[in-house]
Amino acid sequence: MRVLFISDVYFPRVNGVSTSIRTFREDLAHCGIDTLLVAPRYGAAGADAAEEPGVLRVAAAGVPGDPEDRRMSWRALLRALDALPPGAFELVHIHTPFIAHYAGVRCALRARVPSLATYHTFFEEYLHHYLPLMPRAASRFLARSFTRSQCAAVQALIAPSEPMRTVLEAYGVRTPIHVLPTGLPPDRFRSGDGQAFRLRAGIDLRRPLLTYIGRVAHEKNIGFLLQVFREVLQSVPDALLVIAGEGPARSALRAEVAALGLDACVHFAGYLERESALLDCYAAADVFVFASRTETQGLVLLEAMAQGIPIVSTAELGTRSVLPGSGALIVPEERAAFAAAVVRVLREPGLRAEMAERGRAHARSWSSAAMARRLAEIYRGVQAAPRTVRVAAKSPQEI
Repeated sequence: MRVLFISDVYFPRVNGVSTSIRTFREDLAHCGIDTLLVAPRYGAAGADAAEEPGVLRVAAAGVPGDPEDRRMSWRALLRALDALPPGAFELVHIHTPFIAHYAGVRCALRARVPSLATYHTFFEEYLHHYLPLMPRAASRFLARSFTRSQCAAVQALIAPSEPMRTVLEAYGVRTPIHVLPTGLPPDRFRSGDGQAFRLRAGIDLRRPLLTYIGRVAHEKNIGFLLQVFREVLQSVPDALLVIAGEGPARSALRAEVAALGLDACVHFAGYLERESALLDCYAAADVFVFASRTETQGLVLLEAMAQGIPIVSTAELGTRSVLPGSGALIVPEERAAFAAAVVRVLREPGLRAEMAERGRAHARSWSSAAMARRLAEIYRGVQAAPRTVRVAAKSPQEI
């Protein structure tokens, strides 16, 4: 089978969507499924097109206020898709709800093949953070209407977790929904070198380390982690908080760190190369902290477990599926309770060892190869199902 993937984001842009796409593409190849990915060009022509086979880059411009992302040219995207030879693909898999969605639906209709979409982004919470002047009720109504419209344009949906399926069904989505998380490939279990990370960053080898890894964005609730960290310092005054990743909230968080007088206690690690430095960062941690309200799955939690790092986290949306049975300490989004759990982990070596062992065992049950086999079965089911004629989605210019 030949499947066309289309996404508004991909590496070198590091996030859960990019990771999910690459993981599934690599494992689907072992299931007899060839994939072609259409994604934005981030550098000069050809600069990032040769990173891996089967990636077609499309001209893209910057996104105002977000230096990480790119907006594909609608015309260039349509030219690229229309230039694909007849029969080049038998199904279209859409990964993002922006320009890629509308182009993917149009492409599938023109080729008379089915389309499906993975709902990676909890758009309701995302929109609230990025349109803060819009009343919350209005942004909620807009996000839900937008989601229903997009979901109705495809033949099937993939939700990365059961709670995300529940959200979509509550919106009134009637398109069939399959729950399928992204699994962990074997390389995520390769041990990182925590000592090497600490030495490179100038961090004392004995200093207690709290770590957050992920997109540094407003919806990730990192400001709450800073407030928690202030309370942790009252009991563990030499603790250090590492924030690894890039994103639009980085400048605001740096300003907040300065305002709280935490400059000497918070280390911004920035973007870390995924194949080595990132694993080292995980391995350096004494406890991984997480409080995002918007995760559709929470891959970073699984990656931390694979490295044997104890986790203290809230359980919201997709993380409610990942965390149970992992040995993680699940806490409410309440500053004192979260801080108390972190302090307990830092002070009890036996607890840390037990959490590490349970976390590794839990992570091994999330095999990426098994998830890819399930996705291949979903593809075949969508292909075999009778299809109703869908109305072509409007272009971004018409919305």
